[in-house]
Amino acid sequence: MTVNKFNLPDVGEGLTEAEIVSWKVKAGDTVAVNDVLCEIETAKSLVELPSPYAGTVTELLVPEGVTVDVGTPIISVSDAGPGAPAPAAAPAATPAPQAAQPEAGEPAAPEPAPMYGKLEPGTAEPVEAGGPPAGGPLVGSGPKADAVKRRRRVSAPAAPAAAASVAPSAEPVESHDIWIDPDAVARAERPAPAPAGTPEGTLDQRPTLGGAISGLVNRVLAKPPVRKIARDLGIDLADVVPTGARGEVTREDLVSYQAQRDAEVDRADSFWGKTGRPQDQRIERIPVKGVRKATARAMVESAFAAPHVSIFVDVDASRTMEFVKRLKASRDFEGIKVSPLLILAKAVIWAAARNPSVNASWVDAEDGSDSAEIHVKHFMNLGIAAATPRGLMVPNIKNAQDLSLKELALALNELATTARAGKTQPAQMQGGTLTVTNIGALGIDTGTPIINPGEVAIVAFGTIKQKPWVLDGEVIPRWITTLGGSFDHRVVDGDLSARFMADVASILEEPALLLD
Repeated sequence: MTVNKFNLPDVGEGLTEAEIVSWKVKAGDTVAVNDVLCEIETAKSLVELPSPYAGTVTELLVPEGVTVDVGTPIISVSDAGPGAPAPAAAPAATPAPQAAQPEAGEPAAPEPAPMYGKLEPGTAEPVEAGGPPAGGPLVGSGPKADAVKRRRRVSAPAAPAAAASVAPSAEPVESHDIWIDPDAVARAERPAPAPAGTPEGTLDQRPTLGGAISGLVNRVLAKPPVRKIARDLGIDLADVVPTGARGEVTREDLVSYQAQRDAEVDRADSFWGKTGRPQDQRIERIPVKGVRKATARAMVESAFAAPHVSIFVDVDASRTMEFVKRLKASRDFEGIKVSPLLILAKAVIWAAARNPSVNASWVDAEDGSDSAEIHVKHFMNLGIAAATPRGLMVPNIKNAQDLSLKELALALNELATTARAGKTQPAQMQGGTLTVTNIGALGIDTGTPIINPGEVAIVAFGTIKQKPWVLDGEVIPRWITTLGGSFDHRVVDGDLSARFMADVASILEEPALLLD
């Protein structure tokens, strides 16, 4: 019998250590190749480690909660016996490959090319971890609304005139921008008693109010009792990670989300230590490790290496709000969460093509000399800053410039769901070219964000609220937001940063410019 020791691999590029968060096996368990052994937290994300061996777990060499260096033995597995399959090459883990980068020394195009390049014919488009080929819907976005089968209603028969009375009322609902309470729709769908003598089956064949406007209310899949619980608790279902078989939010999901939210509130009552104790005994010491440690290092590096300059602009986003309402009512966006962040993301991509130097990086000489280069990226890996229980992460959407509005919405939904679940992979956070941070989701007007290392620009999206605004000489209420931008002054000067921010603002003021 041979005992194989599995050393902690480098699951990213240049990572030196990782913490064993949880073991999925114990001594004596039988494992096959690619069975998950444990979860580890690196400086970038939470990663599952698959087994490179088949056999029996002999010993767990590192306990949970301990941080060890790459190359340290963490588990031993004995061979299953004679004829057991040979050990597979130790996999790095499950992260997806990075987006293809332009090769050094690639010949320049003989004539001016558009800002964003295209893949050569026959070149495969990179695929995210667990994701589908480019152009298709992303895994994890949930089923379309019409994939959920309703149970046949058994109700009293109704007169044919009753069916006719419902259909006309559905038409104005489809053609107007209104908000509809899902619970009100559920009440409207309940069949009313019908006169005796009505032919059987009439009610089952008539169009229903819910069917006519399902595209408006199907933002998140959840059963009516779950929606009621969420409403009573003040929980936005869009903020809850769904675990249901069809991508729906379950009662258990709400319980888990509420427990996490209550943990912070409950601590508030007992936060202050007893006054009688010495102050040095009332200090909580929290080790800095994993994602938090990497974030701190990156922010210090960026703040002191790149000279930041920040500018702000107030924007009338009323037409963006109208456009978002129309998208929510569109059949093409049925079942897809749409928010103003989608329009801002598209605006940033559009504005970067008009001001290419914001989509670049400053590269110092490797020999330590004073020479340096500015690398302008002819592709957009759009980073979205995401606050997660494990700290700040900035996953990015690869080749965002090639995505349609619908594809970009799906990518944003997938990115947010994966980040909230703590499943963002290292490859999804590498190679970013420009970042957006949506601080408005927390009710903040604006801020001065720190540039993500390796980039030269970041845009902060403030909250959108109604404010008095002068329009055509009259003061009227409009939906107003404030954009804040930070730029690396070595690459982006004041004129360029102002033009870029003005271009982003122009799209929020008039989204129809995207059609040009």
